[in-house]
Amino acid sequence: MRQPMFTGMKSSNSSKGRPWLKRCLYGVLALFLMGIVWSAYVYYQINRAESTVKAEADVGIILGASMWGDHPSPGLRERLEHGLKLYEEGFYNSFIVTGGLDAPGLKYTEAEGMRNYLVEAGVSESDIILENEATSTYENLLFSKRIMKEHGWSSAIIVTHDYHGTRSLEVAETLGYENPTMALTTSTVLPMAKHKGREILAYTKWTVDRFLITLGWK
Repeated sequence: MRQPMFTGMKSSNSSKGRPWLKRCLYGVLALFLMGIVWSAYVYYQINRAESTVKAEADVGIILGASMWGDHPSPGLRERLEHGLKLYEEGFYNSFIVTGGLDAPGLKYTEAEGMRNYLVEAGVSESDIILENEATSTYENLLFSKRIMKEHGWSSAIIVTHDYHGTRSLEVAETLGYENPTMALTTSTVLPMAKHKGREILAYTKWTVDRFLITLGWK
């Protein structure tokens, strides 16, 4: 029986399409492997952050975290307790507490919630300066640096969690902080797998942002 003329054409088109499909698969595989390598590198960077508190500073900056209703979340309380300990030990005499409103309808911003907590712990309200607008680590440190300039302060101890320390330090250095000191606390209440996973994504975004800032595009 005579074969249709288009059979050979189908076979030819199919063979031509295979190299393109292979290139796509190789590209996806390469991106996947690059993602794994990058994630491993960032995870290493996150884990190597260290506290560098050795001398007194003009001010302690406590970076915000989520509020649970009217009160700081357990994770934020850990930062506050660490900052309070350094205050009581005389490493600084003033606080900047920085963080905006977590969600519409909440009574207090992160900064206000932190202020309330510190006052209840015995800190004079006059020793606490609020920064109520920040919505990111970059804004935390950018707006806090403006407050420092207004008060004539040049040195700061930045209080946060250890998994957040590497990015916070890089942001501070990019913003021109003078030898920023990190005071890092290890969490006993936060699920680290979740928070370190989120930090890998946040650090990746920050790396892109830092490149754009360096170029003057942001």
